[in-house]
Amino acid sequence: MNFPHDPDSARPASPDAAPVCSAKGCRTAAVWVIAWNNPRLHTPERRKTWLACDEHREHLSSFLGVRGFLKDVVTLKEWQRDSAADR
Repeated sequence: MNFPHDPDSARPASPDAAPVCSAKGCRTAAVWVIAWNNPRLHTPERRKTWLACDEHREHLSSFLGVRGFLKDVVTLKEWQRDSAADR
């Protein structure tokens, strides 16, 4: 099973870098944001994020869903738009 290499990878390493999928070993451009939290560790409103390409979206979502951590799956564009609106 491939686990994400960086569970807080919603931002690229540098401002000029394109966001990439969080699946281990995947360097494909991210298309999806998978929002999650661990209710034993995080407050209900807290959202951690993993990024996913089309190929890994279902796998990463399922991994979190089985554990009861999955909160939302939205496109990266939606996430960025909503984040900009919150500022």
